[in-house]
Amino acid sequence: MLNDINVQYLKGVGPKRVEKLNKLGIFTIDDLLEYYPRKYEDRRKTRKISDVTDGEKVLLKVKIVNYPSIFKPKRKLSILKVDAKDETGFVLITWFNKDYLKDKIKINEYYNIFGKIKISYGKIEIINPDIELANDMTIAGKIMPIYPLTYNLTNNELIKIINNAIKFHKHDIINVIPESIINKYSLLNKREAVEFIHFPLDRITYLKAKKTLAFEKLLILQLGLLTIKSRLSNNMDGISFSDKGLSEEFIKNLPFTLTNAQIKVIKEIKKDMTNSKPMNRLIQGDVGSGKTIVAVVAMLNAVSSGYQTAMMAPTEILAMQHYKTITSYTNELGLKVEFLSGSTKQNKRKEILENLKSGLINILIGTHAIIEKDVIFKNIGVVVTDEQHRFGVRQRALLSSKGLNPDILVMTATPIPRTLALMFYGDLDISIIDELPPGRQVIKTYSVGESKKEDVFKFVKDRICEGRQAYIVAPLIEESDKMELDSAVEIYEKLSKSYFNEYNIDLLHGKMKNNEKEEVMKKFYNGITDILVSTTVIEVGVNVPNAVVMLILNSERFGLAQLHQLRGRVGRGRHQSYCILVNESKSKKSKERMNILTQTNNGFIISEKDLELRGPGEFFGTKQHGIPEYDISGIVSDVKVIQEVQMLSKQLLKCNPKLEGKEFEVLKTKIKNLFKNEEIAFN
Repeated sequence: MLNDINVQYLKGVGPKRVEKLNKLGIFTIDDLLEYYPRKYEDRRKTRKISDVTDGEKVLLKVKIVNYPSIFKPKRKLSILKVDAKDETGFVLITWFNKDYLKDKIKINEYYNIFGKIKISYGKIEIINPDIELANDMTIAGKIMPIYPLTYNLTNNELIKIINNAIKFHKHDIINVIPESIINKYSLLNKREAVEFIHFPLDRITYLKAKKTLAFEKLLILQLGLLTIKSRLSNNMDGISFSDKGLSEEFIKNLPFTLTNAQIKVIKEIKKDMTNSKPMNRLIQGDVGSGKTIVAVVAMLNAVSSGYQTAMMAPTEILAMQHYKTITSYTNELGLKVEFLSGSTKQNKRKEILENLKSGLINILIGTHAIIEKDVIFKNIGVVVTDEQHRFGVRQRALLSSKGLNPDILVMTATPIPRTLALMFYGDLDISIIDELPPGRQVIKTYSVGESKKEDVFKFVKDRICEGRQAYIVAPLIEESDKMELDSAVEIYEKLSKSYFNEYNIDLLHGKMKNNEKEEVMKKFYNGITDILVSTTVIEVGVNVPNAVVMLILNSERFGLAQLHQLRGRVGRGRHQSYCILVNESKSKKSKERMNILTQTNNGFIISEKDLELRGPGEFFGTKQHGIPEYDISGIVSDVKVIQEVQMLSKQLLKCNPKLEGKEFEVLKTKIKNLFKNEEIAFN
């Protein structure tokens, strides 16, 4: 199996390259072959110098007309220049920090060069091109894959390594999808698909390869989730709850009226809970749609039937927020509600664990601390998890294993189009709260260009002078050579020393330790910090009513659904809130995308538009489905393929629920490996 062969044994990979590959997450031949290009450059056609335009990347065949010259304007910068020509004109070739080329480039010799054109005052220049002798045809005459790179590994190095992997291991690549399905859906065999995704002959072979690999990945995911659902619904006896009126009393005493959407979802939950099969339901609802109230109704249903319940949230602050909300609702009902997290003091923790085991605690709210081994319930009946994609199938399963097939309720504020939701949450039934309570504050959203940045900073200052707080979101944690984006660390350092040097400004990003993140968020929550510079780690998080500005830099780099999630961090209090998108792209498409956010606050409309504009890959990041080693964001781009796989998966399991037969053996192994901690129905 290719996932057992270490990449270090591949020809052309020495100790230094192994280290670089490992840093990219490439450890085996399988990892290498699944490291797909992020884009392609068409280098099949040679252009004439007289036909080129400013800013485009082109392939030229030129003759060197003089000796290269080098000058060094700075200590760590050298510039190499040489003139070249074809029959239509002259071009100046410029490289930065590539002194070694000086001795390799020969006068009057012909070369293929590929790079970006710069035209200034009628003078044509090509910047940092790839170069080879005209007869070599290594960089020319083909479609060139461009890979995501870092750690000083060049694109050409990676191309050679992947080429060797295909050359020496082509016959070890075996079909995962049965032959009959390959033929029915006009797919390629796996060997061809792998070869053509890296080195496509043309657009048709590329699209076929991409469809084949996406089909395979989606089929493994969908069949796995559907078999888990099948096991949960068919082979398990759950609890049949009979509400003794506690939830009705709770609803009656609420100081507001539930929306029609909330009432509809509560009916679906109550129907599930009276059934003897375990409930496995997802509640999808925009920020502020009232998901927590619906979850409380389910929990009270269980408590009034004599069972305990638990709610798990991904961060301590969010879990504490739920605790405060729920205790404010349940105080008058005489219930015992407790909070458990990693920072709970030892004596208190011991008391909670004893009371939980004896049944004195009705509702336990906390972080992943509540799935630890020593947390034992007397009789847990309902398990609620908030923000499903932060946990995924496995942690949810650990929590549900605390009882005898308890009902499971999952909440998410991430708006996902229904087509994709069925794929992500194939093991769950889906309820949607698509209505906000009346009187909810509308967040004013503006999209501005980079030139308005200083005006925006002044606007933030004005809000802070009024006693409010602000978020500033950057897309990257550290500076990247590949993308000229401001990073959170850089922005924090710059702003804390300039525009906002008189204010309390703090930094939050994903590379910080959990306790550091919690500490930073606590300070912001308590009003000690005026401005929080952050990456998207705050996308799902704490409710800070005093934060009224969400400023997002390089907003063109985010998906619309993600921008909407970030916007939902403000507008939580009585003060008018604002979301300002700094769009640093000049493209028409980018402006169109930002305009969607300025025109609507409806997360479901936004997610559908996002799907339309960017394709489904945006939604398929690893965090979404909680299966960390299964990222399909780079390969899934067609909703039609998702729909085909959904239909096929249901048909397969209906006709052959255990996927019996030789042709399904490899597919079954892949499913078992992906869901290795799950009891798959066809085991």
